[in-house]
Amino acid sequence: MKAIVFDLDGTLIDSAPDIHASAVKMLADEGKDPLDAETIRSFIGNGIPKLVERVIKATGLDDSPENFERLRQNFVAHYAAAPADYSVAYPGLIDLLDSLKAQGYALGVCTNKQESLTVAILEQMDLAKYFSAVIGGDSLPVHKPDPEPLERTYEMLNATSRLYVGDSEVDAETAQNAGVVFALYTQGYRKSPVSEIPHQFAFSHFDALHKIIETSFMFVV
Repeated sequence: MKAIVFDLDGTLIDSAPDIHASAVKMLADEGKDPLDAETIRSFIGNGIPKLVERVIKATGLDDSPENFERLRQNFVAHYAAAPADYSVAYPGLIDLLDSLKAQGYALGVCTNKQESLTVAILEQMDLAKYFSAVIGGDSLPVHKPDPEPLERTYEMLNATSRLYVGDSEVDAETAQNAGVVFALYTQGYRKSPVSEIPHQFAFSHFDALHKIIETSFMFVV
């Protein structure tokens, strides 16, 4: 089975507006001024615990383990209440997914976001119907860039040929660790120049990814 697995944040969807809104609410609960949207965007990519850790550091909040866990839970509560009110799918994505599904590709999602939140977002955005496997950051004892979550996603898809699509340094490292061909979406949340992120393919619009798949998937293993 030809299988394509996607990262979520910064790859399938621009989720930064909802993440920012939840972070602002969490900070307001602590009597703190909000961080701007671009700062929060720069914190995305390693899962909610790392994002909360970065917010704590940026705002001078108490970073004790007990307070960290309280703030993490508070953030998750705000985010779970409105996980996709402002998030949008990237241009060309829906047409691509419709086409890939019609062609019989097996599709999955592998993200560092909590699995329940991932499923809720996919359902709210009417994307869940495209994906036969979803692995989140808490689905296994390890998370990306450890290769096991990505490998487990492919196992669930009965993959014989594999392609991974992501937007970040973490995704690139995950693909390398798993020995999987990687397509880099350049309009997501990466923090480094494209030239410094290992990849086999790079694209800035999902129309281009479709062409990459059509012409190159025969070489993907």
